Amino acid sequence: MWENCLKRLETVLPKDQVTLWIRPLDATIMENTVILEASNDIVLNKIKDQFLTYIKAVLKEISGQNMDVELALKKVISEQPTQQTNQKPKKTALKINDHLDPRFTFQNFIEGRSNTIALAASLQTATASRVEENNPLLIYGSTGLGKTHLLHAIGNEIKKSNPKEVVCYLHSEIYVNQMVKAIQQKSMDAFKQKYRSVTALLIDDIQFFARKERSQEEFFHTFNYLLEGQKRVIITCDRYPKEVNGLESRLKSRLGWGISVPIDPPDYETRVAILKEKAALIKVDICDEVAHFIAKQLNSNIRELEGALSTLKANANFTRKKIDLQYTKQILKELFKVNHQIVSVENIQKSTAQYYNVKLSELLGKSRKRSIVRPRQMAMFLSKELTDKSYPEIGELFGGRDHTTVLHAYRKMNDLLNQESELSEDRQKIVNILIE
Repeated sequence: MWENCLKRLETVLPKDQVTLWIRPLDATIMENTVILEASNDIVLNKIKDQFLTYIKAVLKEISGQNMDVELALKKVISEQPTQQTNQKPKKTALKINDHLDPRFTFQNFIEGRSNTIALAASLQTATASRVEENNPLLIYGSTGLGKTHLLHAIGNEIKKSNPKEVVCYLHSEIYVNQMVKAIQQKSMDAFKQKYRSVTALLIDDIQFFARKERSQEEFFHTFNYLLEGQKRVIITCDRYPKEVNGLESRLKSRLGWGISVPIDPPDYETRVAILKEKAALIKVDICDEVAHFIAKQLNSNIRELEGALSTLKANANFTRKKIDLQYTKQILKELFKVNHQIVSVENIQKSTAQYYNVKLSELLGKSRKRSIVRPRQMAMFLSKELTDKSYPEIGELFGGRDHTTVLHAYRKMNDLLNQESELSEDRQKIVNILIE
């Protein structure tokens, strides 16, 4: 029954949502009760808040009766130390700094439409009972969107569940520098042993390996060694690896073995939530009006939001003034000015036309061809998402169109982005063009 329920849910919910959130649940059916066990509280709350109603409705449809659904946490069975572990203390005795930042957890990661798939995949990777699930995991997206936060969250969750795990977070630049040092000191064997002895390797910004052939070769062999030994490998990149010039084709191929998930710039509501969370963290008192204003002005990444808050805090402490809307406008006006120069409706139109390989005149013209309409709708959607222009203002900049046309395009794209992963990738790539 549960398998039939999953198949039916895939017809009423986005398939990737079912795959990442619902399929990993352990289901036990007892008469008219279904017990669903989740790996952690975050997954449990997600199911309860967003999917429980759908699950109950589909179970009733399949069984012909109302089914009780109980949610519970999976019981963690602690592993007994094996004889092999006792016989080989040297491997566990290797002093490996995990380099994990305890501040970055799943609990304080702000979820939004732009990152829900990346969050779900990260959670499943960190809590999966079988290592081969989602392994390797690749998270890709522009700078400052939360990839590093998720890496640390994965590492912290693994260590929390099993302190004996040997976890190591590492930026790819540090990996390269350590390898160069190992070559100079003729200590490559120790270097290899170090990173092949971990149970979870978290590598940040793999694009830094581009055109560094020796580093790529060594990492390739370490990568294979860990996967063959059923160890976790989690990697981030600032774009889809196949688009990184200078990465070897065999490494690109290996990265495609597991699951690749995008993380996009946060939408407006998520930016507001992030601002409030970060403000509380650094003890800055901002009202809703200020949070909404900053979120409208800064829309490319999370680091910009953090920078704006830090600037406000420093200036307010120095001048001893209250952070209200007027003060915010005054202190951050130069930052907003620069941001608006980078992301404008005109730049969005040009970048979208360039990405879809259509003429700008066609994008702004009257053509109703599907090959033109979809790029035009994407450009209108991004114009509303990434600028502070109103629907009428955007319509005027798109050949004098009515505001209702822009509103329809925004709603249409909003729905499609939740259903089509390829379209989400298109959106991310256009944003990358805009902020490069």
